[in-house]
Amino acid sequence: IRIATRESALALWQANFVADQIRANFPAMVVEIIGMTTTGDRNRQSSLSEIGGKGVFVKELETALLDGKADIAVHSMKDLPGELPAGLAITGICQRADPRDALVCKQGDCQSLADLPAGARVGTGSARRRLQLQQQYPQLSYQDIRGNVDTRLGKLDKGDYDAIILAVAGLQRLGLDARITQKLGTDLCVPAAGQGVIGMESRLDDAATNAIMAAITDAETKTCVMAERQVTRQLGADCSLPIGVFAEVSGNEINIRVFVADMQGKQVIREAVTGDLAAVDSVVSSLGEKLISQGAADLVSSVT
Repeated sequence: IRIATRESALALWQANFVADQIRANFPAMVVEIIGMTTTGDRNRQSSLSEIGGKGVFVKELETALLDGKADIAVHSMKDLPGELPAGLAITGICQRADPRDALVCKQGDCQSLADLPAGARVGTGSARRRLQLQQQYPQLSYQDIRGNVDTRLGKLDKGDYDAIILAVAGLQRLGLDARITQKLGTDLCVPAAGQGVIGMESRLDDAATNAIMAAITDAETKTCVMAERQVTRQLGADCSLPIGVFAEVSGNEINIRVFVADMQGKQVIREAVTGDLAAVDSVVSSLGEKLISQGAADLVSSVT
């Protein structure tokens, strides 16, 4: 099996994690990792919204799949657009890691967002994070930041920012858990759809590969992530827009929390539902209808 991946430290960690899962379940399988550079990796100056959203991190990997140069592409699920190219599908999903966002301050500078003084510069490349935190901490100055995890931490340590916001899962996977100042609750900052989840994309007609992907899939995580992605599709949203969707299973129920806003944060919709896990599609459909009735689809279209 040939795995296409970006060449950042985090992306390679994820590809190797998937490779290990395959080897553990299929000891005779030979696994090759193919590192690639994407448009999003090459252009680190422009904001994501200017260069096409987070989908710029996956296009080259998907081309490798379609051309037959790779069998699977490994992604952070939060970076994968809702609509995939014809002939491709998400065929594997690993167990979810911590889905929360993290505040990272320079060592010893603060203990939480509440400790930051008015005007403190908080770096984030995500409109979703900025708009949610702005509601609770409007006194802070939210500034755009690009680059991989190490690059962003370097900018923080150099003094370009007073704090930055990153995903907990990414920091933990890179062994940087000690850099986390505060883990932000999912009620304060609703995660992006698929946050904390590694997903595998492959060709629909590759039955052998898809059977292997199914064997290493975590069923509960798959249910939650597919529900989250279904919500974003109902709203016509992509992964660069200010929308957070987080689903979690509790017994026989599924809980879904949603945040939607315009890019200025002037119009904000927050919604949460709990429903029967066995009827997850109808739960998501009714949630989508409720959001649309409150104008969520209009907010999304005004951004696009």
